[in-house]
Amino acid sequence: MRNTIALGDGFVVTTDNSGGIGEKAHDVVSVPDRLTAFFAARVALLEQWAAQADPVSVLIHNFTGQDSWNAYVAGVEDIFRESNLDVPAITGSTETNMELMQSAVAVTMIGKQRLVEEVGEFDWYVYGTPLVGNKVLDRREEIASLRLIKEGLDSGLIRKIWPVGSKGILAEYRRLTGEPKIEIEADIDIRASAGPSTSVLLGIDIPNIEKVHKLFGGHLYKINEIDSFRNER
Repeated sequence: MRNTIALGDGFVVTTDNSGGIGEKAHDVVSVPDRLTAFFAARVALLEQWAAQADPVSVLIHNFTGQDSWNAYVAGVEDIFRESNLDVPAITGSTETNMELMQSAVAVTMIGKQRLVEEVGEFDWYVYGTPLVGNKVLDRREEIASLRLIKEGLDSGLIRKIWPVGSKGILAEYRRLTGEPKIEIEADIDIRASAGPSTSVLLGIDIPNIEKVHKLFGGHLYKINEIDSFRNER
């Protein structure tokens, strides 16, 4: 698991937040509140899948104001519809005592882990381009598709997933492998921030790679570990 807390009995919790992104005059990035919640929910959902879990309930922590609540709920619902999933129960809380100058919201998901067969050897790939800020809006066609990832998981083409965050692909691969000094190369910027997990690491069985290429089309990049001899040179 990545940034997931195990609650016991197979339940796990994941969360993501967003600040200074929304419809307020002092926000750093100006976008609809619905889109802000969409991308926060995207990260929390990917964390659920990384833990081999499916959400059963969602909590929205709204610090922007009461007027933004319905838009935040709609954004969370959008993420489930994009993934071809039923929308779970959504609840939460809104700060109404104090008015903030910038938008702020967090989305927390509680999920139930599913039974998954043991995974053999597979190769790791990057799916999606690392993007952050306004690039997320301008280059949305390069963002890893949740619908396609879910399709790949359900069909068994994808064995493992690991979302990429603000520290970039290399940092996430080091966390994933538990090797803080490992070096990798790929035909993509491995140090750029992936913002709201616009890139995802995918564990793919070698025999399935051609099928995965057909499923995803472009923006799929093989990760190659650099061996010690090349590293020392």
